[in-house]
Amino acid sequence: MGLFDNAVPGGNITKPLMIALGALLVGKMLSGRSTEQPDQPQTPVPADPAASDGGLLGGLGGLLDKLKNAGHGNVADSWVGTGRNQSINANDLGSALGPQVIREIAQRTGMDEGELLKQLSTALPGIVDKLTPNGQVPQQHQVASAFNS
Repeated sequence: MGLFDNAVPGGNITKPLMIALGALLVGKMLSGRSTEQPDQPQTPVPADPAASDGGLLGGLGGLLDKLKNAGHGNVADSWVGTGRNQSINANDLGSALGPQVIREIAQRTGMDEGELLKQLSTALPGIVDKLTPNGQVPQQHQVASAFNS
């Protein structure tokens, strides 16, 4: 997957995991619809209406905000910063994202919710780190471009 090849321990990013990451960070980019198509009704998601082009949580910034609001700000900041990435427990990630978001992503990927959280908790530190090489959160279109390359 280019940019993300060495972002995940073992270098193995499966298609379901990329769909899950896309659902969180770039929304419809990886859900089978292109950004040029008008929004069409689909399964309701618990996201802000403004998050429709930025994943279920409003993109990378929304994901980081969710983690910070759930008490995992130091972990999220370590992923964005230039130092060592702190890990996050799968259960803590699930609590931060919320059951509705996890259910939606599990449905999109066909993965079991527990396995989904396990893989996301392993992948997110490296993926966020790769998306923020200078310690700055990129614009949403830059995140989308990273997933399309």
